[in-house]
Amino acid sequence: MASYFEASQYLWENPQHKFTNVEVFRRMINRKRGLNLKDYHELHKYSVTEYSFWEDAFQYFRIIYSVSPQAVISQGTIPEVPIWFPGARLNYAENLLWRNDDIIACTAGGELGKVTDYTYRELRLKVQRMVSAMRASGLRVGDRVAAVVTNSIDAVVIALATASVGGIFSSTATDMGTQARLLELPGILDRYRQIQPKLVFVETEVMYAGKIVDLRDKVSAVVQDLNERGLQHTILLPSAITGKDLEITGIASAPKKLGPLQSRSTLSKFLSTGAGEELVFEQLPFNQPLFILYSSGTSGPPKCIVHSAGGVLMQTIKDHRISFDLRENDTLFQYTTTGWMMWTFMLSALATGARMILYDGSPFYPSLESYLKFISDSGVTLWGTSPRFLAEVQGRKLTPLKLGSFEGLRALSVTGAVLTPPLFKWTFGAFGGKLHLISTSGGTDVCCAFVGGVPSLPVYVGEIQHKALGMAMEVFDADGKNIENTGQAGELVCTRPHPSLPVMFWGDTPDGKKFRETYFSFYPGVWRQGDFMVVNPKTKGIMILGRSDGVLNPSGVRFGSGEIYTVMEKFTPSIDDCICVGQRRLGIDEDERVLLFLKMRSGHKFNSALEMSIRKSIRSALSARHVPTYIFEVEDIPYTVNGKKIEIAVKQIVSGSNLKPSGTVANPESLQLYYKYKDIEKVAKEAKVGKAKL
Repeated sequence: MASYFEASQYLWENPQHKFTNVEVFRRMINRKRGLNLKDYHELHKYSVTEYSFWEDAFQYFRIIYSVSPQAVISQGTIPEVPIWFPGARLNYAENLLWRNDDIIACTAGGELGKVTDYTYRELRLKVQRMVSAMRASGLRVGDRVAAVVTNSIDAVVIALATASVGGIFSSTATDMGTQARLLELPGILDRYRQIQPKLVFVETEVMYAGKIVDLRDKVSAVVQDLNERGLQHTILLPSAITGKDLEITGIASAPKKLGPLQSRSTLSKFLSTGAGEELVFEQLPFNQPLFILYSSGTSGPPKCIVHSAGGVLMQTIKDHRISFDLRENDTLFQYTTTGWMMWTFMLSALATGARMILYDGSPFYPSLESYLKFISDSGVTLWGTSPRFLAEVQGRKLTPLKLGSFEGLRALSVTGAVLTPPLFKWTFGAFGGKLHLISTSGGTDVCCAFVGGVPSLPVYVGEIQHKALGMAMEVFDADGKNIENTGQAGELVCTRPHPSLPVMFWGDTPDGKKFRETYFSFYPGVWRQGDFMVVNPKTKGIMILGRSDGVLNPSGVRFGSGEIYTVMEKFTPSIDDCICVGQRRLGIDEDERVLLFLKMRSGHKFNSALEMSIRKSIRSALSARHVPTYIFEVEDIPYTVNGKKIEIAVKQIVSGSNLKPSGTVANPESLQLYYKYKDIEKVAKEAKVGKAKL
């Protein structure tokens, strides 16, 4: 079997790495602490052995506060989750709105081609007006504010205003469910029924992939349901297409009549209720709850993950400034919806004084070419995207540099799935071969990166450069032994607390029973993320091989689906997508078999020659035991609304489960395609598909 890092080769190094933010930070710590940390490796070791590192970060990131912390860390209610910077008083929004000038803060664009700039002064005034209206509505510290919104300036204003008051913000994209069924009710209500918002902001009309979608009927159903669960005020956002106010009829016809505190209004009317008072930022503890994010919930109700204001602030600023080397007056464009943690993550780019691009719509409409040109023309310096998108650009044989100069692009960050070595190398070359290509991995669970980019270290093909500062990541075997120096793959774990550990799960017991079972039960007291990971003993670079619960285990050989996807990159011209899962049916199969499903590109057919070529390539690149038992063609591959393949659900279905998909599945009808494979022998016989021979 070939090494995980057989394709690893030196690719790029920052010629001015001594002047990167991470190097400035390292030198500051050396001066302050009287240390002699020579490089990133030594800096990282310091960051995970001394809690004073977080005090250094607090200072270097210029966290704005009104009351100084009494210490760095103290014991919390949940044993594994400490209280950070006890005694401190600060406000998340104040740290993002420190600029009050005419430099552009946000640029909003989308499918319609209209581009609008908002300065920091204008953004602050918008937040001021929203805060005034929220306070007039009775919003108080700890109240929940929910939003079903596009990636727009309104979404940013609502989030920052909620933070200013001390409320708890939670957003959901309008594409919760399939594109044909925008605003899937179960997806929205599975979330908001649990957190019971006091205010909810909702879109009324949006556009996606060139289609106008009227959301009012479904919004009405959502509001009627939430009215029974404490909702007091519904604010209707103007049409995202025309900017005009649209009314919703039928909300008052709920089973129970609206109470005296339950009302609805357009955004303009809601804003007019404010007194216009000066913007005041509520001063709150570092650990004050601010954001509620959600687990995928692909096979059950989503968990409501509560994040603290200080934790998200510090960790996301750290990733922006240290991993991405983001600076004042840079331009960040992270393609995301408001339903993904990357939207929350990108907000703190404002804390660096950078400009943030807000893009609403499909990157494929009116064309992929126009989308790429938009990125180039916008002067983006840091672009965040997904492997799936890059694979589509590659598959269509586009040449980005023929569509735009991308002269401002300094770094390209890729997350959401495994960035395979072939795609890694192609991407670097496709954008000029001179940028910092960052493969990164984190999670909604922590709202930051576990592992990611380091501007002062070399980049190697297919590798994530290093562990993020302050993140004590290790690779454990099944017995809880650290095996990262052996080059073997194992569980990604975090052995030391950090500021953006969730405060709790909403609705959990005071001692965090469900929370602790989720993260700390597999290895008692140690955070298990659920990713399969391996470290290169030579470079210290990292590869994420897939999800732990999706690890394939035929005949006792454990490997991640990412290894198969790496091999499949060579077939991109004819294969649009694929998904690889294990199958073991209770009471039927003694051992697990590997199944590979292919979605072919238009004009290409799956045949025995292609099948044999795939098997030969996997056997040659990996081993005979990696070769799938069966390879089938399917019409579609299931994804979450955040663009992640749903391997676990497919694995459960082909193994006999009758699970009901949640609203987080972007194309739930695709899961129906896999139920017939429960009877794998019958399907194989009918399709005349051969079985692999070792």
